[in-house]
Amino acid sequence: MKREKKRKEKEAKKLARQENKNSLDDDSMIAYVDEFGNITDSPPDPSEREEINAEDIELGIPKKEKVELDTVRTGFVSFFNDEKQFGFIRDADSQESIFVHASNTMQPLRENMKVRFEVEQGPRGLSAIKVESEQ
Repeated sequence: MKREKKRKEKEAKKLARQENKNSLDDDSMIAYVDEFGNITDSPPDPSEREEINAEDIELGIPKKEKVELDTVRTGFVSFFNDEKQFGFIRDADSQESIFVHASNTMQPLRENMKVRFEVEQGPRGLSAIKVESEQ
């Protein structure tokens, strides 16, 4: 008795799945994404389509402009760790943060100290060299 009942329930579920399978193919299951990334049920308007030139798309990080490495710059020490012997200098002109290591300094550095320095291209970006106190 129980086996017969379970078999009939299983058969009914199988038929229900087959009926629902056909309903998944209709247009009610289609969703669209608008220009803001929101999901909508209406297709996009082809008149509002924007043409994009493939050559205008930049892949990766855009190249930086050539930095003058030979000029003497001024700035102040924004951070310096005495234990690890490194820190960062904030350039007075460009306001960019430049890495500095104690081996490239003429004297000990401390935070908020005004300094003169030159820059060179290091393995991870610009590095300050020939760092000395500006008095």
